[in-house]
This record gives sequence, structure tokens and C-alpha cells, in this order.
Amino acid sequence: MRTDDVVVLDLHGVTDKTAFMDRCAHALRLPPWFGRNWDALADCLADLREPMAIVVTHWQAYAEAEPDEWSVAQDVFSTAVRDGPDGLAVLLSLGGDPAGLEDRTDAPAQGSDVQPAPPAPPRVGE
Repeated sequence: MRTDDVVVLDLHGVTDKTAFMDRCAHALRLPPWFGRNWDALADCLADLREPMAIVVTHWQAYAEAEPDEWSVAQDVFSTAVRDGPDGLAVLLSLGGDPAGLEDRTDAPAQGSDVQPAPPAPPRVGE
């Protein structure tokens, strides 16, 4: 798997399912027909054709705010990795920006109502 195949799913500020699904739609560039529910996310992950690593960052606030939803999200991701296309990996970052990765998506998926997030301010000392 190449570094170019890494997708960062940044959940900073996400505390509910709606925001989670919007971030997935944007980061994973899901199709306009994506229904923003667990079954639709599972279907989209199963339809991936290229190897991909999804690195989930800043997920802790969502997991704390909605532990039942986070549990379902983990189940969807683990099922996709286990039963889905070869080369799919979902990794949970335990810290900030892992290995200097950043969200490489520059625009929401066509038909998405997600607005691009403003760039993060530089950290002290950078």
C-alpha cells in the first residue's frame, strides 16, 4: 500500500452521527447517493475497488459523547476490513496528526452538503 492510498478521517469536533456521516462522505469521497446511515456506509466501504488505509483521527470526543454510535461505527469498519475488499485497513490514531498525515481532500464529494473545514492553525513551534 502506498502513502497516496491513505485517507484521513478527521473527526475533530464530531459529537453525533450526522456529523460523523458528513465527515465520512467528505473524507472518503462517497457518492452522492450515500444515505448517511450505517448500512449505506457499510455498502460504500464494501464497494471500494482500490486498496486504502483509513486513518481515523480525533475520534475520542465522538466515542465519549455517543458510545453506542461509536461502537456501531467500529463494527461497520471492522466488518468492512474483515469481509470487504482486499487492502482495506482502518487505523485509529491515538494522538494528533499521525506521521504528519493531513486531510488530503480538497473538496466535498459531488452532491455533498459538507463544507470544507478551514485549515488548522499551526502548532506552537512549527
